[in-house]
Amino acid sequence: MDTQQVEMVFWDVQHGHATYIKTPNGKHIVIDLGIGDYSGRNNSFSPLRHLKYQYGVNQLNYVIITHPHLDHIDDILNFDTLNPQTLHRPYISKEMLMEGARDQDKPKLEKYWEIHNRYNHPISTNNDPDNPDNYGGLILKMFSPSYYGGNLNNYGIVTVLEYANIKIVVPGDNEKSSLDELMKNQDFKNAVKDADVLLAPHHGRESGYNNDFVNHVNPRLTIVSDGKYCDTSANSRYSQKSRGWGVYKNGVETKRYCLTTNSDGEVYVKFGYDSYPNRILNVSIR
Repeated sequence: MDTQQVEMVFWDVQHGHATYIKTPNGKHIVIDLGIGDYSGRNNSFSPLRHLKYQYGVNQLNYVIITHPHLDHIDDILNFDTLNPQTLHRPYISKEMLMEGARDQDKPKLEKYWEIHNRYNHPISTNNDPDNPDNYGGLILKMFSPSYYGGNLNNYGIVTVLEYANIKIVVPGDNEKSSLDELMKNQDFKNAVKDADVLLAPHHGRESGYNNDFVNHVNPRLTIVSDGKYCDTSANSRYSQKSRGWGVYKNGVETKRYCLTTNSDGEVYVKFGYDSYPNRILNVSIR
């Protein structure tokens, strides 16, 4: 393993979200727990099981659940397979979690609630995400809107990853109102400004498009984790607002502005330093 690079996978989990991060010192982070795979025509594809049995990951060091909508926690029944050390999630009541739940979804929501209640101990010094030394120099910053209401999307945690002065912004399903609130926070604005890669909020839907936020992030490349294209998509707007970056497929580099997991499949991002050392940001699709 190159100890000066961060490796990320934005999984194709159909209409959902799941991202894996391997830090420069070999620790393992997951943001959200979607399942499925368009390219493999496998509705039950589990990123967590794939990490364990194909990547050889035996334990996750840190899991971030942006918010507990089913498409972000669909893999929750495999959560304990990787025995995560630390869990970060927004607090919501069980009543909100279960409101309107279908009978077939309740076992996963109950499992989430059990895990939520179990992870109530203080974070150990060695796992504290506020200390970049714990993650090989990778800076992790999490921001949550102080939203209280019935829409779980607006409780979404926004994660900013920074290493080698390269920034990746990973929101949840935040809609315009919660992004408006976060944009009043100067620390948040400083953290997301002029990022290199943005995961589009709310699967690239118009409801998550916030022009002030996108202008401020000013991404080189936007990634959309989404199901099939629909008429509420804001993908074209993200393409217009992104600066463009070279993306490799089959060894060929093409300048792209917006990638979507429903059409491009998994997106692999590697950033940090090469052996010279020069800063690198390598994005590929397969």
